[in-house]
Amino acid sequence: MEKQLHVFYSGHVQGIGFRYTVTEIARKMKICGWVKNLDDRRVEIVAQAQEELLEGFLEQIQQSFSRHIRNVDTEWLPAAGEFRDFSVRF
Repeated sequence: MEKQLHVFYSGHVQGIGFRYTVTEIARKMKICGWVKNLDDRRVEIVAQAQEELLEGFLEQIQQSFSRHIRNVDTEWLPAAGEFRDFSVRF
């Protein structure tokens, strides 16, 4: 079933290539949505795909940045169908 994932990462997650790595992972997995740095030093992600793909997406992000991530706040939502690709927002 297709879902939408809304995630906030905190820790040392800015200035380390987090957004660009997340974008690369998402594009390889054919996940749509976006990633953005926030003023409070967190990174926000909205992603949409099959639930199993999104779970794998979260695992790959965790594996890539486990030493930098302090906290993950995750919310699962119904798919909205509003994205066609994955991008970095500013």
